[in-house]
Amino acid sequence: MAGPGQVVVDVRRAGICGTDVELFSEKLAYFAQGRIGYPIRPGHEWCGVVSALGEGVDPGWLGARVTGDTMLGCGHCARCAAGRGHVCEDRREVGIMGWAGGLAEQVLVRVSSLYRLPDAIDDKAGALVEPGGNGWRAASAAQAGPGKRVLVCGPGTIGLLTTAFATAMGAEVHIWALDRGREELAISFGASGYWTADDPPLGTYDAVVDCTDDQRMPAAALARVEPAGRVVYIGIAGVPSLIDSRDVILGDLTVVGILGASAGLAPAIEYYADGRVDPARIVEVTVGLDEAAEALAGKVSTGAGTKVHIDPGR
Repeated sequence: MAGPGQVVVDVRRAGICGTDVELFSEKLAYFAQGRIGYPIRPGHEWCGVVSALGEGVDPGWLGARVTGDTMLGCGHCARCAAGRGHVCEDRREVGIMGWAGGLAEQVLVRVSSLYRLPDAIDDKAGALVEPGGNGWRAASAAQAGPGKRVLVCGPGTIGLLTTAFATAMGAEVHIWALDRGREELAISFGASGYWTADDPPLGTYDAVVDCTDDQRMPAAALARVEPAGRVVYIGIAGVPSLIDSRDVILGDLTVVGILGASAGLAPAIEYYADGRVDPARIVEVTVGLDEAAEALAGKVSTGAGTKVHIDPGR
């Protein structure tokens, strides 16, 4: 039942990402930090239709196709007041920390966290708005644009979407991967160069974006950025990553960390809706809730894409 300022959403699609897998395997850093514990209902990449309204909610939300923000700040601290609720000390994170997620038939959310989905965005793309928001933030932090060369490390979901947004912004984008398994997919998202561990990128780039979980990559990224360039860290390794701060200082580099999609959700919707970015190829495999545990355990193939979607209606 929806409380004041809340709505119930009938979930149409929910995506499984690396964070969900880490929740399932209890490897997410939040466990060690004592910030979360079981039971947890994952699912922070979702879309659906509003089916019930709580007290004080505008009736116009009923029946709306929506997705929602993952980061829910307390709403009254200085960070929230400054528009930085995604780093609120007392925040909740839908499907991760303190708030049940969308890997279910229905999800309860704050109406203030919702974003309407236009008809041009289908359910598959709707459940990719959250990772798209991360990709848009990463590309923006890299200051992607005409005349800029950007190296994206990692051809996973966030790496591919960062590539697509950076390309749409006018940049020349290369991807650095372990092997050539996703080269064709990367090219379809706009990559004009593709490098591997055995064939590393040559020269330097105006910006480097680390979308991997490899603890060695943050240092490798610093070695491949132009002096006075930008390094963006959005991937998180399971163990500490070491960099030499002298490389940052002597290179006059700008280093940016990205946590969450909040500021990128509205732009991601715009880019999807007008066709500048088409995220559909990320998802090749969709299963029902009865296969969610297998998907979280990594036992469901992603096919030619990088992500498995859950359709609760199956």
